[in-house]
This record gives sequence, structure tokens and C-alpha cells, in this order.
Amino acid sequence: MTAYLTLDDLAATARSKLPAEVWDFVEGGAGRERTLAANRDAFARIRLRPRVLTGVSEVDPRVDVLGRAWAAPVGIAPLAYHTLVHPDGELATARAAGACGVPLVVSTMAGRAFDEIRAETTAPLWLQLYPLRDPAATAHLVRTAERAGFDALVLTVDAPRLGRRLRDLRNGFRLPDGVVPVNLPASWRTGAARPAGHAESHFATGLTWDAVARLCASTTLPVIVKGVLTAEDARLAVAAGVAGVVVSNHGGRQLDGAPASLDALPEVARAVDGAAVVLLDGGVRTGADVLGALALGATAVLVGRPVLHGLAVDGEQGVGEVLRILTEEFVESMFLTGLATVAAIGPATVTAPATGPPERTGGALPTGLHLTDLHASLRHPVLRTMTFLNEIVARYPDAVSFAPGRPFEDGYDLAELSGHLGAYLEHRQAGGQTGNALTRELFQYGPTAGTIRDIVARTVAQDEGIHVAPEAYVITVGAQEGLLIIVRAFCADPDDVLLVPDPCYTGVTGVASLLGVRVEAVPETTDGPDLAYLDRLLARLHAEKRRARLLYLVPDAANPSGTTMSRHAREQLLRVLRPYGTVVLEDTPYRLLGPADRPPTLKALDRHGQVVHVGSFAKSAFPGARVGYVIADQTVYRPDGTGLLADELSKIKSMVTVNTSPVSQALIGGLLLRAGHRLGEATAPAARRYSAMMRLLRAELDRHFPQPVRDRLGISWNDPDSGFFLSLTVPFVAGDEQLDDCARRYGVLWTPMSYFHVHPDAGQHAVRLSVSYLTEQEIVDGVGRLARFITETVS
Repeated sequence: MTAYLTLDDLAATARSKLPAEVWDFVEGGAGRERTLAANRDAFARIRLRPRVLTGVSEVDPRVDVLGRAWAAPVGIAPLAYHTLVHPDGELATARAAGACGVPLVVSTMAGRAFDEIRAETTAPLWLQLYPLRDPAATAHLVRTAERAGFDALVLTVDAPRLGRRLRDLRNGFRLPDGVVPVNLPASWRTGAARPAGHAESHFATGLTWDAVARLCASTTLPVIVKGVLTAEDARLAVAAGVAGVVVSNHGGRQLDGAPASLDALPEVARAVDGAAVVLLDGGVRTGADVLGALALGATAVLVGRPVLHGLAVDGEQGVGEVLRILTEEFVESMFLTGLATVAAIGPATVTAPATGPPERTGGALPTGLHLTDLHASLRHPVLRTMTFLNEIVARYPDAVSFAPGRPFEDGYDLAELSGHLGAYLEHRQAGGQTGNALTRELFQYGPTAGTIRDIVARTVAQDEGIHVAPEAYVITVGAQEGLLIIVRAFCADPDDVLLVPDPCYTGVTGVASLLGVRVEAVPETTDGPDLAYLDRLLARLHAEKRRARLLYLVPDAANPSGTTMSRHAREQLLRVLRPYGTVVLEDTPYRLLGPADRPPTLKALDRHGQVVHVGSFAKSAFPGARVGYVIADQTVYRPDGTGLLADELSKIKSMVTVNTSPVSQALIGGLLLRAGHRLGEATAPAARRYSAMMRLLRAELDRHFPQPVRDRLGISWNDPDSGFFLSLTVPFVAGDEQLDDCARRYGVLWTPMSYFHVHPDAGQHAVRLSVSYLTEQEIVDGVGRLARFITETVS
């Protein structure tokens, strides 16, 4: 074929080859013309900043996206009806993509079967989906794509209607016979000659981000959302669990006044903040455009209509020509700006308003780091929520705070510290420890697994009836370290899954984010996890050859809900998990602060090595010591014999904290000795206090919101009998903005329950209230202020 110099040259040839009505269909109506003009104008405002004497002699245009290498940061956007312009349709496009080493996003409206397309190419294939009214049709498309070996899903969210295509209406355009979406059910082919009819008949409207979260949870493929133009939607997309967003302004609606894709890109990229890939689709016609988009925050770009132009001109070769032109121009632009790799591209590459972090700098003394150079977990919402909450608490120090989950401080006595330490020293001396040995124990590094395992084991046996040898214990830096080393040990493979209740303590979901472990949520009922849902989830994961390695639970006075599981529910839970080999990660920070007739721990009920138990002295003694423990008595089979799981966990701990502070261990050890190894009896007064505060909180809520008022306003709360927390449901979104307003205007703080959900767009209408840190008068005053806030917000 003729060698073309620009994509405009190809477009001119395509126009001469295609029938006028087909050209009009490919190009779209006046709305698309305005959109393209806005996108091209945005690129025209960008100027590259040439650099000289940079030493760059070779340029590498490759980029990694979602684990796949692309030969250049250019992909083919989803385009319907390729067979309209060339008989080979998507097969020719796929072959060209594979030859050029770039991905193809296959349209829902493709005229070739997904498995046919897959057979023609080694390129990464993504499936573009529309939100459909029929869930079965969506599920069919997703499963077909999974079986065909597609790499990702692209959900187009900005096209609830295909818009009034005036050119098509004037031309009376209908698709020719045989040009149909062959991957959709036969019912879709009725009226297929009028493409806009599909949207009217089959596209869903009125959806929310919950639909995106459900799609993410329903498939093993990463999900990308196409059509994002604002920071707000970008953050909601990340919260829903997507792997990427496509900044695109040319979906079906063609909204007059909508920003150009490139103009919206910096805002979206900042909001995503590296938590997902960011692609740009709209107006890319040169390699300099590609470089400009990457400079303003895109990971890569997608190109649409030029691909159909090339396909119309010469099939596979024509599409290849489009990709060749863009790649060669992109490489030339990198040379001119002195950039050897895609990673070196930054905002300083172009003359545009500062829209992101400073330019990456070379040499041994960089001026700073890009957040995108650091682990993706640092952009995860769960790691930001507590920071925001702490900022709010500091900003309004005089507000009554139902937010912190810390113990009441009035029971602490500085004089007790010397007594605890003295009791521990006497105990060690009575056991034959000399002065030098005690000095080394307290002032030097100690054994990784801990120095007080025997004391803790005896105390737990007395309090909980868990009779496990001290060798099966690991003394940790708080329960948090215990969670980290357990999740690290068990979740060893990318297909391993951590199950958590929903809502859930953020400490464990944060650990999962840091370690890159996939999380699946199990809805919580008033008696612990929904066991029927859990059973179905385990069966699905097993069928998908994924392992549910751990189920994290706080079975007593859970954070954040306050739920306590019954004995029957605990026994049933172990029975449901056993066939799948899923281990319970039992976390018990609030257990000794509950009623004396509490159900047995899951570990005490464990007869088959199903439970790894985590305990903490933060709530029952004092948080500042930072001492917790893990009971891991499971047998581990090794090449040299057998050992305990506790030994393996100690290896991980040795690389995390080396050992737990011996001084802290001595203080806790002395406390346990002075309590006669019965910490439950020693904490009974505190437990009674917390129960009384919880009763007062419920009574005050009932006083301000009697049942008729609750029914009218749509307010409810659960009824925990112990622990720190209560969950309150309100009839409005209770997020960061509402929290700030409540603290500023009413002088009361709480925690949004959305912080604790796997998908933060869940739990939007609930708050967590904690009683642990407040006096009686503060609870009375605080509930009164909270009641005014709720009542005035509703009205």
C-alpha cells in the first residue's frame, strides 16, 4: 500500500473509498464533530519542551499496563461494526494490533466472535461492555471473554443513550445485512439495523457505582471504567475497585460544554493518584499528542476513528499503518524532548500549567519522589481514611468525640509501671536468672518469638481455656503485627484470597493492600458473617481455582459494628470452612471487656487446626506497651521434618520488627503475674464500665429518637451488649463532608462507616459511635448534639 505520512492522509483516502452514508456513520453526527474539535483544540494548546545535549541515543517507547508489555503507549479504542468498512472486520484489526505489539479493546458490538478474534492475535484483548438491563446478558459476555482469554473489561459508563445522530437520520442509514453484534443474544439482533435502538432497548439507566463494584467482584478480570471526566467520579471508581479509568468525552451523550478529554486528564490523574491506570481516549492524531497526554498524567492513550480509516483503506495493513505513524512520531517526540524511556515523561515535558508533581530528576540526589514511584497501597483509600479522621479530631479539640477506639484513661496509674516491672524481675530471679542475664534480657535484642510466652500462655489458659504450649506463641508488636505476619505467611500466591466481614476493621484490609493480597467481603449479620453467602463464595472461589486462605474475624464486640457471635454461629462457621481448608484469623482485642458469660473463642472450639488466634493487651492493659500475641500451633511439614506454624511466623517477624521490646514485655508480664494469671478478673471493673457506657449511649439515643421518631426519620441502631462500638444508620450520606460539618457546627465527632467497607461507596448511610473514651456527661451532651445534627440535616 502507499506509505502515508499522517493520519489525516489516511482519513482522506478512507473518505474517498467509503460510501457517503457509511463515512457519515463512522464519523458520527455534529455532536461528535464538536467533541473532536474540542479535543484537537486542547492538544493544539500543548507545546513540547525540546531538550538538547541530553545524551539520549536510543529511545524505548515500551510501557507496562496491567501486567502486560505494550510496544508503545497506544491502544485501539472500542469501535463497533468493523465489518462495515472491511470484510475481515475485527480479525484484521486484531492481527495488526498483534503485529505492532499493542492492545485492542473489542466492542460489545463486534461483528466477529470473541474466540475468533483471540485466535488471530497475541495482542492483549480487552472487552468493552455497556451497562445492560439484562444481568444475564452481561454475565454471558463476561464469561465468554474470560473463556476466550481476554485480559480486562472496559465498562462504558457515559453512554446511556447513543444520541441523535442527525447524519444517520438524514441519510436513513441502516446497517447492511450481516453486520450484527454476533456475541450478543439473538434477541439483540431484532432491529439491529438501527444502532441507536440498542441503547433504547437494552442499555440500563439509573445505575450507581454499586453496579461497578458488583462487576469487579463478579469477575477475575480487571475492570476499567470508560467515560470519567471529574475527580469525584475518579475517586468513586477507585473506591469501587476498578483497575483503571479512561478519560473520555465522546460517549453516546456528546454533552455540549463537557471538557475536552485532555483538559479533564490532569484532574482525574491527580484524583486517582496512582491507585489505577489512567488512559486517555479522544482526539489523539499524532505521536506528539501521545507524549502530551502522558506528560499530563495518562498511562497510555486509546485511538479510535483513525483505526477505522486505516481498516477501510487497506484492512490489516491499513491499521498497521495507523499504529506505525503514531509510534514513529512518538519516538521522534521523545528524542526531541531528550527522554529515553516512557517513565521519564512528566509535566515538565510540556508547556502547560503545572498539573501534577514536579519533573522526575536524575542523578544521585533527587529533589523528591513521585508518589507513583512508591507502592500502590499508599494511594489506597483505606490508608487515607484514618489520617483524615485524625486531622478532624485535631481541628476540633473541643468537640465531643465518639470517634476514637481507645481505652478510658482514668484507670491508668504511673506508679503501677514500677510495680509491674518489679514483679517481673522478681519472677525471673526466682526462676534462676542472674543480674547479668536480666540486664541482657531487658537492654539487648531478645528472642524473636518473645520472652514472656510462658506467662501469656498460662494466662490465656486460665482466662480462655486455650491450652497450648508456650512454644506455639509469638509475642508481637501489638495485634497489628500479628495480622501482618499471618496474612503474609498464608497468602503466598496471586490466586490466594483473604476473606473479611463487611464492614471490617481497617487494620486488616490495610495489611492486605500493603501486601497486594486480594480481599473478598462477606456481609455481616447480627450474628457474625452471613454463612449462606460465605458458603456460596467459598464454592465459587474453589471452582475458579482460587484459594480462600484466611477468614478474618473479630467475633467479640467487633470493630466497627459491635457484633458478638453466638456459640452456635461460631460452631457453624467452623463447619462451613472446614471442607475448603480456610483458616480463621481470630482477632480478640475487646474480648476481656465483655460479659463474664461470653461464648468460647473460636480457638477454644477448634479441633482441627482451623484457627490462628491473635490477642492484644492494648485494650485490656494499656496500648502504649504495644504487646500482642499469636497462637499458631498448627503443624508445618518441612523438608527437614515438622515444626510449628509459630516458628515460621517468627521468621517473618524477624524481618519486620526483629523482636518485641523486652521492656514492654516485662511490663505486661509483670501485670499478668500480679493479676495471678487471671487478666479477665483484673479487667472486670473496666468491662462493667464499658457496658454501663454502652447502655447509657443506647438510652440517650432512645430518649432523643423514640420509636415513632425513628420510623419517621429512618434512623436505627444495633444493640451491642459489650465492647466499644455501636452502629447508627441515618437517612443521609454520612461522609467526610458531613463529619466536618457536624464537628464545626455541632461540636461532635463520629466515624463514617464507609471507612470500614471493602467498597467505600457502601456504608454511606451509617456511622460508628464509640463510648470507650468518654465520660457519662460527655455521652449525654454528645448524643444531644448529634441528635440536633441528624434532625436538622434530615429536615
